[in-house]
Amino acid sequence: MVIQDSAPSDVPAGAVSATAEIEVYDFGRSATLSREHARALELAFETFSRQWAAELSAKIRVRATVTVENVTMQTYGEYAQSLPTTTTLVVCAFPDSAERMIVQFPSSAATSWIVQMVGGRPTGSTEERTFTPIEQALIGSLMTDAIALLTAAMDGLLPQGITIAGIQYSSQFAQVAAASEPVLIAQFSMRLGGRTVPTSIMLPASVLAGFTSRISEVDRSATPGLIRRQVEQSPVELSLRLASRSVIPRDVLGLSVGDVLSLPHAADRPLLLVVGDQPVATAAVGSAGARLACVVTTTVPDPTPEESA
Repeated sequence: MVIQDSAPSDVPAGAVSATAEIEVYDFGRSATLSREHARALELAFETFSRQWAAELSAKIRVRATVTVENVTMQTYGEYAQSLPTTTTLVVCAFPDSAERMIVQFPSSAATSWIVQMVGGRPTGSTEERTFTPIEQALIGSLMTDAIALLTAAMDGLLPQGITIAGIQYSSQFAQVAAASEPVLIAQFSMRLGGRTVPTSIMLPASVLAGFTSRISEVDRSATPGLIRRQVEQSPVELSLRLASRSVIPRDVLGLSVGDVLSLPHAADRPLLLVVGDQPVATAAVGSAGARLACVVTTTVPDPTPEESA
């Protein structure tokens, strides 16, 4: 059996076939959205955005459009840092829970909504400021309707009875969750009155637990096969090694061209074929045309140098 690289010479070693879709796992961010969850959430937020646009158009008497930009999972700290220093954060409380939800939008945009709700004409000011008690009441009414639409669009993922706990104006001081806690972020582009403003909604990651009850037995039975397929298609580094030798740093720093290092590997002993640090076979050096190759001698690896010492 000869193992050789059959890829073209201009393809880097370890390159993955274009048909294989491999996602690198980020151990620094273990909580991520699966494609199925991301797509289901996108559909729910798209439904919500259409309904919210119609609701705003009726309330503020200006045609509004709301478009979903993306749905991601981040830490709360990352989300807070991505927001403007001064903005409107409508903090919503879940019933019988300490978890919070946030609806975020620019204060200047909300001010123009209020002016149009009471029959005035907005001045186009972009000043970010806090709201008066009357303005808070009007914004609270708008957000109560928006929360009801979002709850219905999420189709059971959000509990009934979500209430407004308060309005914050500083993204740095509105600590509604730990900085490292994962949260779901839906970002929207809202256009009304010739102006486009960014808007976002933050949900606790616990809403994903609602997906668990929707997984059918067929989906559960397919899970082992999907895991095996992912493992089998993930690229690994395969290398041919001699037995290793321990040296001290002084010897390494003193190396120069022409030095000879003896290795504890007999000339008639096969080399180790390893994946990472795990031996998978033994092999001898050979060739295949103009390329180096290795000939597998055993699929059960010989004892490692440490074991044979």
